Amino acid sequence: MQIFETIAELRGFLREARCQGQSIGLVPTMGALHEGHLSLMRTAAAENDIVVASIFVNPTQFGPQEDLAAYPRNLEADARLAAQAGVTAVFHPSVEEMYKPGNATWVEVVGSLTESLCGRTRPGHFRGVTTVVSRLFNIIQPDRAYFGQKDAQQVQVLKRMTQDLCFDIQLRVLPIVRESDGLAMSSRNAYLSAAERQAALVLSRSLAEARRMVETGERDTAMLEATVAAFIRQEPLAVIDYVELVHPDDLKRRERLETISLLAIAVRIGKTRLIDNTLLEVPNVLNSI
Repeated sequence: MQIFETIAELRGFLREARCQGQSIGLVPTMGALHEGHLSLMRTAAAENDIVVASIFVNPTQFGPQEDLAAYPRNLEADARLAAQAGVTAVFHPSVEEMYKPGNATWVEVVGSLTESLCGRTRPGHFRGVTTVVSRLFNIIQPDRAYFGQKDAQQVQVLKRMTQDLCFDIQLRVLPIVRESDGLAMSSRNAYLSAAERQAALVLSRSLAEARRMVETGERDTAMLEATVAAFIRQEPLAVIDYVELVHPDDLKRRERLETISLLAIAVRIGKTRLIDNTLLEVPNVLNSI
């Protein structure tokens, strides 16, 4: 596996691969790799000849009071894990390489996709995400790019960007990878103390409660949201950012559960903000008879 730190070097490597007719998969990450990232990399390796994993802590998606300086960084460990997962090349640029001096160009998706959910409390976050991912798409020109369902809102934003900017790239979205006790894997889990780690289980357990309610016939959005919020508030260390049931494509709230809806939650456990989600599907009554 090779590590590239400049755009020119990476493009030269990929140009040769394309001349040989090889397909290219991209897994964008900010490092601090865990099994969620590695599952994306393994799938990419199975579906492409070349796999590029970017490891870049993107400053433009962090707000002024967020954890940019503290975000975990360990290139040596990440590179070793990426190689074991089948990655061909790691792209590890500096901030100056990705954002040239005098940078004045941004890519932004506007509307409900970025103004709802995390967009309400993280202004500018998705502009940073779409700007850096569009640059990665332009630099690498992959055939496929791989993302996790845990970042459900980000996935929908990137789908819209890919469509609107006519990127000829297939977005592959893979299921959430969880710890054995249900906690969704996240690089930020490393911030949690032992007590906070235990408290964080309230996220996945609250989603399980919502699924149980749907299975027993509940369809009212407000009731589902209120019950999940009350479940989370039983945990003293948990502070809710949002609990919302929305359409999985446009992220707009509906009054009643549709065929498939997305229940998305964001909760602070101590100083750590965690997100999770689940797709709630209305059982097909005809098929169950």
